[in-house]
Amino acid sequence: MIETKVMQRHGDGVADRIYLPAIWDGLKVTTRHFVRNLFGKKDTVTISYPDVKVPYSPRWRGMHRLVQREDGQPRCVACFMCSTACPARCIHIVAGEHDDKGREKYPVRFEIDELRCIYCGLCEEACPCDAIRMDTGIHAKPVYHREESWVRKEQLLARQPRDYQVRDVAEGPPCAI
Repeated sequence: MIETKVMQRHGDGVADRIYLPAIWDGLKVTTRHFVRNLFGKKDTVTISYPDVKVPYSPRWRGMHRLVQREDGQPRCVACFMCSTACPARCIHIVAGEHDDKGREKYPVRFEIDELRCIYCGLCEEACPCDAIRMDTGIHAKPVYHREESWVRKEQLLARQPRDYQVRDVAEGPPCAI
């Protein structure tokens, strides 16, 4: 026969059932943080946002842009590789036939939904003609309406790359110690 042992459960008392010990523990932690930040070491992470902005990491690339050819047309050939590689499905392309026989297609519409984009960079890696890049250093602006978050082809072509600091080749890769 198997022996069973009855165990006393924690929290069977009246005070435990009305959550007084948990409330007391929470108040202790809150008071400790309040007093430490008021009189001692400043651990607060609150910033005055409009006046003081947190600097982005130098590795952060930014929003998308379309690269132009010498004649001002987008370098994109509407191959749909970027929209296929996008896990968020935020890139929408409508292709059209090009008048120039040297180019087969061009994007009639090229739109990116910045609210759905997760900025993973897979579109940039998938593009065979280096037409889309994420090197603007621009952060998405807050919008009131969802339609305002759609970035059209003309806006993507107007964006310029961010100026990067050029490293000396002798320094080695950025991950080298």
